[in-house]
Order: sequence, then structure tokens, then C-alpha cells
Amino acid sequence: MLSLKVGYSTLASSRHFQTQLSRLSTSRVYFSVCPASSEQIPIIRVPRSVQNRVENVKQTRKITPIRTSKAGKLLIQSRNANLNQSVGYTHGKFDVPTLCSKGWKHNKSFGDYFTINNIRSVAPFITAGGEKEEDKKPTETFHKLHISTDLIETLEGLNIIHPTTVQMQTIPQVMKGHNILCAAETGSGKTLSYLLPILHKLLLIKKMNEEVCPPEIHATVVVPSRELAEQVASVSKSLCTPLGLETRMVEGGQGVGSIKGVFKQEPPDILVATPGALVKALRRRCLDLRHLRFLVVDEADTMFDPSFVDMLEEILRHVVIAGSPAETRDLLGKAQLLAIGATFPGGVGDVLARVTDLGNMVVIKSKMLHYLMPHVKQTFLKVRGQDKVPELNHYLKQLQLEQRGEGGDGVLVFCNKSSTVNWLGYSLEEMGVPHARLQGEMPAVVRTGIFQGFQQGTTKLLLCTDVASRGLDTSRVRLVVNYDFPESHTDYIHRAGRVGRAGGCQGGEVLSFVTHPWEVELVWKMETAARRRTCLPGMESAIRQTQPKMEEETGELR
Repeated sequence: MLSLKVGYSTLASSRHFQTQLSRLSTSRVYFSVCPASSEQIPIIRVPRSVQNRVENVKQTRKITPIRTSKAGKLLIQSRNANLNQSVGYTHGKFDVPTLCSKGWKHNKSFGDYFTINNIRSVAPFITAGGEKEEDKKPTETFHKLHISTDLIETLEGLNIIHPTTVQMQTIPQVMKGHNILCAAETGSGKTLSYLLPILHKLLLIKKMNEEVCPPEIHATVVVPSRELAEQVASVSKSLCTPLGLETRMVEGGQGVGSIKGVFKQEPPDILVATPGALVKALRRRCLDLRHLRFLVVDEADTMFDPSFVDMLEEILRHVVIAGSPAETRDLLGKAQLLAIGATFPGGVGDVLARVTDLGNMVVIKSKMLHYLMPHVKQTFLKVRGQDKVPELNHYLKQLQLEQRGEGGDGVLVFCNKSSTVNWLGYSLEEMGVPHARLQGEMPAVVRTGIFQGFQQGTTKLLLCTDVASRGLDTSRVRLVVNYDFPESHTDYIHRAGRVGRAGGCQGGEVLSFVTHPWEVELVWKMETAARRRTCLPGMESAIRQTQPKMEEETGELR
């Protein structure tokens, strides 16, 4: 306790004392003044807690705030200019970044926002160069990969001239006979990275005597959804038809009779299938995969999810997987296993270790894997739940969809639940906004063709769940809106990957509505990763060695 002794007559007449007295009273300071006398002096007692608070304030005011905003382009741009961060600023190892979203759990933060600007004009997977080469166009061609001349001519007919970085890394390894685990950014051209070497080897097989190589399925591509199966089959057919090869598709939502009808004819060279339909065909002995040359597990982070992993293990038991490149060189050799995805799932090593030697599996991992895309503008807006529909309508009006051309003007709006998709659709109908809906609870017949119509430009606005976030080609999409904030960083990466794709339109953007406190915690991690230029936390996984079986978190997609 601090005691102050002053003369009473001086104290009573001092205007300064009266001012200080009022300040102490507002600070809940307890004091007492003794009666005046010729011998007694008044005493004012200040609690020690107040003294400590005053000292802390004095120390804090002496600290000069660190300025992260300098001349040049901004990486982080917020409503509060003091929280901006320039592209050229780098945080120290032990620095704690000051976040724009730090106070977003407070009710008064609604209306606040910040933007992670696109600091590169070209996607990092287009060229193999660093940031200094961002404006350079790719110069490598498919001739450097030593694939078939007929296949290169087919690609040129489709206006595909330059391979992406992941294609330059993956194609040579597949052609050498290795089992591959490839993880690269969404939209980086992973489909062609496995289709091209497969077609190259199938052309070599085709040139051999049919007696040595009887008609059979040589390659099977397993994908998690019927929309992705239709897309992969379409890309494969566009390459196979000029080369005299056949691609066929078997998908979920069909009866046993329809599945059997796919295999009554002569077996195709490439089969694209969803796991449920392929398991049905295997159980009824409609096909034999013992002589398969290639098994591709596309969107591996989803296929190794608990909702698919049991079916995938059953499929793997029907295939003879090679343990080394030496076992794939013969005409009737074992199958190569190619696992392709945009993220590394945690439990993939446990499953693959049962069918092949992980030590001989080539892991191809992109440098920007699990990073926020540097070539896509991403905005986060704190908004009340009842204001999300007006905000969405405002952004749609800004785009002026009805006045734009045929391409590069699509909008994807993601919701977490099918019921939200339907409710939002009813709301937009009342506002006169044309749209289409795509969600997993729709019957298979209804879903067929919806996404194709969106790709062709018939529909410019698509409301969907995460069923449209994995692997689908959305090169004409200009804006992605997270109406419901994604439940994990994995879902965010897949959703945001619908823009800024190889061969897509320039200037893609992502807009995310942030409403609930648990969503704010995810935003904190994203903003911190963006300011530090690091990958998103919790996305790492080990595939380098076999690990004991344990429960792991994987991406959630139903």
C-alpha cells in the first residue's frame, strides 16, 4: 500500500489534486483523508494492483510498434491500414504476427475483412522457376519427355503444348516403371501426368501381336465421385480415340444389370470407375484385374478416407502390385500403383504397406503443397449469418454475369450441407438469380449432366457441397464463394483450387464468409501461414516409412 502525506490546506485548494482525485475514483482506487488538525496530515492509500497496472501501461507505451507495411505491393490488405503487410516484409522466427482477424470473436467485429492479395501473375506449377521468373512463359514441350509422337500430335490438336511442373516430374518416373505417390496443387495437371505415360505404354502393347497380348483391361482409374469419373473418362476418350484405344466408364448409382452390361463387350483399354461400382463388378466376377498393368487411385486423400478405404482395400486385393520397377518391364508383368492427390493423407502409408514396398515407392511432392495459392486473391469477410445472402447477392451483381462472355465467368458457391444448398437456392430464386444446384443427396439421374452444363456455360452460378470440390476441372470459374466456411484446411485448399487452374482464366478470386467462433480459429491459422509464408498447420503427413496402424485424421468428404 502506498501512502501519500500532504498538507490538508494545500490539498483542499489544489485544482490538480481535485483532477487526480476524480481519476483515481474512476479507477476504483480506495483512499481515505484524515480530518484536519494542526498535527495530523491526510493520507491517500493507492492499492498495489493499480500501481502495477500503471507501470505496465508506461512500459507498453515505450515500445515502438513494428511497421510491416512498406512501399510496394501489399500481401495482406485489411480494413485497418496499420495491420497491412507488404510483400517484401519477412517475419522473424520468433516474431508473433499481429493478425487482422485477432478480434473477430467479438460481436462488434462484424463487417471487418482482410485480403490476401495475389503476389504472382502465373501459377507456380506452370513453370519450374522461382518467384523471379513468375512472368516467364513455359518453354518446355512434351518432346523432352520422350513420349509417343502420335500422342504428342494428339495433344497439339487439343492445344496442349507445354507440360506443367508436376507432369515434368511424374511422367518420366511412371515410364521407368516406378510406383508413384504424387501430391501437387489442385489444377496443376495431375490427370495428364498419369494418363500420358499410361497411353504411351498402351501404344507399345498395341503394336505387339494380339496372340501375345490378348484383349483385356490394361489400366483402371478409381475416382471417388461420378462427376469426376465422367471428367476423367472424357479426357481419356479425347486422347484415346485418335490413337485407336478405348476408354469405358462404370459409375455408382446403377443397378447390377447396367454394370454387367459394361463388361459384356470386348474389354476396354482403360476403365474409369467409382469404388462402389467397381467392387460390385469384382464380386460378381464381371472382370479380372490380375493382369492389370496400371492401377490409378485418383484424389487419394479422399479415397483413403474411412468412407472409401474398405472398398479400396478390397480392390487392391484383386490386383497384383509390383514391388519394384523390374517387375513391370515384362509384357505380362505386375501392375504399377499410382496414387494421385492434392494433399498427403495421414493413413495412406498404412494401407499401401500391405500391398507394396513403400521403400521402392517414388514420392513426388510439390514445393507449394499445402500452401495458400500465391496467384489467387483470397478475401475473408466477418459477417452475420442473416447478412450472408445479401452479401452474396452484392458480389454477384458486381460480377455482372449476364453481361460477360461465354467463358471465364463461372461462380461456385460452396455450402457444408445439402440442406443449405437447397435453402440458399430458394432464397436466390426469390431474388431472381438464375442458378443450378449440385449436392450428394440428389439421385444419380438428377446429378448427371448438371456439372457438364456448368462447364459448358449453360449455367453460370452453381450452388454445391464439397462433392464439387475434388478434382473437377473448373477452368472457367472466376469466383469461388465459401458461403459456409470449410470445416478444415484440407477442404479450403480443394475449394480454393477451383480457380487459378492450368489453362483457366486469369484473375480468379476466393471469397469466404466467416460467422462462427470456431471458424475464426481456422482463419487465424490461415492468416498466420500467409504472413509467415509457410504451409497450413496440421497438413503434414509421413509416407517415407511404414508406421503402425493408428487412427489418423483425413479429409472429410461424404
